[in-house]
Amino acid sequence: MQSPMAKRIPHVHTLHDDQRVDDYYWLREKTNSEVLEYLEEENRYYDEKMKPLQSLKDRIFEAMKARVPEVEMQVPVQNGDYFYYARQEKALQYPIYARKCAKNRDELRDAREEIVLDLNELARAGGYLSVTVQRISPDQQKLAYLENRDGTDQYTAYVKDLATGELLSDQIPNVFIAGSLEWDGTGRYLFYVTVDETQRPYRLYRHELGSTQEDELIYEERDTAFTIDVYKARSGRFLFLQCSTKATSEVHFLEADRPRESFQCFEARRDGILYELEHWRDDFLLLTNENAANFTVFTCSIRGDDPARKKELVPYDAARYLQALHPFADHLLLEGRAGGSTQIWRYEDRRLEPLTWDESVYTVNVGRNPEYRASEVLIEYQSFLTPRTTIALRLSDGQKTVLQESPVAGEYVRDAYRQERRFAIAEDGTRVPYLLVYHRDAMTKGPAPLLLYAYGSYGINMDAHFDPQHIPLLDAGLVMAIAQIRGGSEMGRTWYEDGKLFRKRNTFTDYIAVAKDLLARNDTSKKLLAARGGSAGGLLMGAVANLAPELFQVVIADVPFVDVVTTMLDTSIPLTSLEWDEWGNPQDAAYYAYMKSYSPYDQVEAKAYPNMLVTTGLNDPRVGYFEPAKWVARLRATKTDDHTLLLKTHMGAGHFGSSGRFSHMEEMAERYAFLFHHLGLSFA
Repeated sequence: MQSPMAKRIPHVHTLHDDQRVDDYYWLREKTNSEVLEYLEEENRYYDEKMKPLQSLKDRIFEAMKARVPEVEMQVPVQNGDYFYYARQEKALQYPIYARKCAKNRDELRDAREEIVLDLNELARAGGYLSVTVQRISPDQQKLAYLENRDGTDQYTAYVKDLATGELLSDQIPNVFIAGSLEWDGTGRYLFYVTVDETQRPYRLYRHELGSTQEDELIYEERDTAFTIDVYKARSGRFLFLQCSTKATSEVHFLEADRPRESFQCFEARRDGILYELEHWRDDFLLLTNENAANFTVFTCSIRGDDPARKKELVPYDAARYLQALHPFADHLLLEGRAGGSTQIWRYEDRRLEPLTWDESVYTVNVGRNPEYRASEVLIEYQSFLTPRTTIALRLSDGQKTVLQESPVAGEYVRDAYRQERRFAIAEDGTRVPYLLVYHRDAMTKGPAPLLLYAYGSYGINMDAHFDPQHIPLLDAGLVMAIAQIRGGSEMGRTWYEDGKLFRKRNTFTDYIAVAKDLLARNDTSKKLLAARGGSAGGLLMGAVANLAPELFQVVIADVPFVDVVTTMLDTSIPLTSLEWDEWGNPQDAAYYAYMKSYSPYDQVEAKAYPNMLVTTGLNDPRVGYFEPAKWVARLRATKTDDHTLLLKTHMGAGHFGSSGRFSHMEEMAERYAFLFHHLGLSFA
């Protein structure tokens, strides 16, 4: 079967005295039968090319599946009179959420289990299923949750009576995927956020349980650069409405027990000032970047509007990047980063005491701890070598007790593997960290097959996580690496600022610097080096494929954002105006020229490219399917090599692919089969 060649229908974009000819603009027409036929033809070509790899894919899938425990249960977490947890049953695709009524952990064994929500029951209808936000009512008798069945970001809110197991008549459509659903303090009302036609979360409504009256609009954000979300203070006393861009925020608050009153603005938005609110004891806690690039914390009296009421909790320390507040009745935890690693601090005697860890490469975070009056809380620790470990942290003195290490199916000998943190030197002399995990024998006989993953946008961090599915890949000799490049915030807020807007190219050159460092050390070779990234990380893949295609044997780009200029000019596309703080607005001539200089679609050239696998979802609301489709079409028509180029479109899914755990695992096994084949790596 010959590779598909999309027909060319020239469409000319003209702006700033510059013309861009887009021969594949027509692929945006989702209802056009020719568009759907082209995507199906690409899928048939994908199936044809992957057919010889079916046995390899099956072996990888079975090996990955064999490492995942058939039965697994989370450590229960207390919320009032109940302990809540999720468990995974043998052969089931989705988790089961349950609870037990108990005063303490000692009573849990004999307590009766109540099913809160069984996603497998919901999945019986077939097709895609995503359940995100779950909120227990204040009296713990009802569950509000969000459900989606088409892969978009538009969810429906349902309310379940936990005593009867029945759904109430309350169903709320068009609720945003995250940060968008909260109970008031009485359990009579739900506050929720809806989106506009561009998928921007912009309206807050109040819904009275059981009422047939139209829900009341509480707030509408009219600035199209801002989004909103609603969240409840850990104490339960306040509801917070946050309006924000990636650079500016504003928070409104409301007593949760007074749901019919109006939200009050804490501090009006000011350009470049980000802040969040929490409630602790008799004060608000204010986490802000005002005069503190890596954020600092103040206490503020709940009463009064004098800015002078702020009192700094601890002196600002630029070496600490503070990212989250976790107040409890008698104690306070802060979460963030220091020295490139995640960290948790206990607040004691006007100072922050960091928790200490034995490994130099790790990830730690505060777990879900809804009980405000807790004397101990759960934290999650893991590394490339240490399975996810749930630890009870005693708040009074910081004593740590391991409650559970997630099981690994099959034999796992930790000492057979190695992990490292290294630094590469970027073009401008910046030290760029990257992480490695590999079997101890992998690099003893010269260059090894290596997969280099990265993201590098929105300040999102890529850290060391344990994945039992990676064990057979490491055993086969694959080295796995993560580049912590600028655009993330691994090294602090400035690390993020130095990888966006007019400094976005740092993201790409940092990644290339890491690849070159690995090659210079002879850890891998150009014939054995593979690149992978998704979404904004897919933009990275497209950029490095244009800038340094000779370095890589394989590039895997999942749902890649590759037509930067066209998308950022089209405000009818979901989320475009919200993205200008990240990429810039190309209506400005300077941003236009800069974005065009790295936009993967605009920079495709007549030259050799690596073997490439590109994925997308027809219902993807974040990166339109047409961006990867257009990119592949232009690459097919332009590149000079005969390397493999495949496009896989999931016709019934969105940005995150399949929803079930085994379905997703099969998709990953296909990617690894493609990778192993083109790296010449065998898999027993």
